[in-house]
Amino acid sequence: MPIPTIRLAAVALAGAVVIVLSDAAVGFWIVNALVVLVFVVDWRLAVEPARVPVVRTLSDVIALGGSGSVSWRVSNRGARPLRVEVADELAPSLRASTRRFAAVVPPHRTVESSATLHPARRGRFDPHRLTVRTFGPLGLAARQHTRAVPGRLRVFPSFHSRDEAELRIDRARILDIGLRSAKGRGGGTEFDQLQEYTPDDEFRRIDWSSTARAGKAMVRTYRAERNQTVLSLLDNGRVMAARVEGVPRVEHAMDAIMMLTTVATRLGDRAGLVAFDATVRAVVTPGHGRAQLGRVTEAMFELEPALVESDYRGAFSTTLARFRRRTLLVVFTDLVEQAVGESLLPALPVITRSHLVVVASVADPDVVRWANASPADGREAFRKAAAVAALEERRRTTARLRGLGATVVDAPPGELATRLADTYLRVKAAGRL
Repeated sequence: MPIPTIRLAAVALAGAVVIVLSDAAVGFWIVNALVVLVFVVDWRLAVEPARVPVVRTLSDVIALGGSGSVSWRVSNRGARPLRVEVADELAPSLRASTRRFAAVVPPHRTVESSATLHPARRGRFDPHRLTVRTFGPLGLAARQHTRAVPGRLRVFPSFHSRDEAELRIDRARILDIGLRSAKGRGGGTEFDQLQEYTPDDEFRRIDWSSTARAGKAMVRTYRAERNQTVLSLLDNGRVMAARVEGVPRVEHAMDAIMMLTTVATRLGDRAGLVAFDATVRAVVTPGHGRAQLGRVTEAMFELEPALVESDYRGAFSTTLARFRRRTLLVVFTDLVEQAVGESLLPALPVITRSHLVVVASVADPDVVRWANASPADGREAFRKAAAVAALEERRRTTARLRGLGATVVDAPPGELATRLADTYLRVKAAGRL
């Protein structure tokens, strides 16, 4: 249908002034007839918007907290300039700098415009429609058409600890936890080879039988075990929906999972993922290599905490059925006494019998601050009492988990990933797997 423009309104206003000044009844009909006629002609001369080629180009992947781009390319196949406006269907949470643009495209030319995206949440975005509006030569009338232009954009969790992961990998290699030298000899527990004793070798590494045969001191060299399995169990239930420093707990857990996956795979081990709430939501088979981080991230980026109680026993049973070899299992959850006592603690013995278990949780710095604050009024006193009680419950929960054989890593945001990586490196150095 014809769409009037602001320019048409200006023309109509000018016609109204002429009518008033002429003070003739016949002038009213003549002026209005001319305005309508020009409007219809201009509309008929406008290019059909369905025939205007428009292409949208989106960034494929953006990390949460990062930025991406979207661009539109409009082509004019006609012999006269094309005045066009394009509006895109972009979700508000993508926070685009603009989702529309206007341009005059010369004959047989192409014009491109772009916008910057700063996503505010994770997930998959599928913009599907573009609205194209073309104008007549006089700009008095326009045509409009909405067409299907499918697109896809994935917003992955932010990997804040990437630099820390690289530091842990380098330090692990230097300290013989991973690869001390190009030959892979170090302070692990897997026998590598015999070599002649040097002042840098430990006296306890001397192999006396080989020394007797060779007539010179020989030592056993070891390397850290490879191809061990590290499996992250991500609780995606209601306890992980609570916010810590304005971010859901699950976001902090995802950062730690990405760091753990990066460090483990770069040091020769295999890493995988099981995400669950009332049911198992995603499973990534343990693997190694740089591509494994992408697989784990791909499995997590659409997860949103479900407001249900998590089925730990079901998740652990699935894990045992798939992974029978001794594995480092890292359970990401919150140390809420009621939730842990009713769900995690009864199910924990299922996996501690055959696997090494670490329970990882994000501590809330606000609660610690409230517990240590000096209250100035009754409201702050009640808040301090509640914070002290919450911390005490957390300590009791931690003690109960450790009593069942689990290692507990409870750290504030920004420290969980690094402490968890350090725990993994200590386990690897000690050969506990």
